[in-house]
Amino acid sequence: MSLDNAIRVFAGVMILISVGLTHWVHPNFFYFTLFIGLNLIQSAYTGICPAAWVFKKLGFS
Repeated sequence: MSLDNAIRVFAGVMILISVGLTHWVHPNFFYFTLFIGLNLIQSAYTGICPAAWVFKKLGFS
């Protein structure tokens, strides 16, 4: 799997988890979803993605 696809899968999974936590655990978990969205936007503009660094260290290219 390419690095780009791994990041997309990771972002999708994290969004689904955060929506589930918001629904079943506590409404304030929507801040987690907000953080993920803001991180995706800033990485599109700056090219800096912390998840990409981690996935690169795990061997994705």
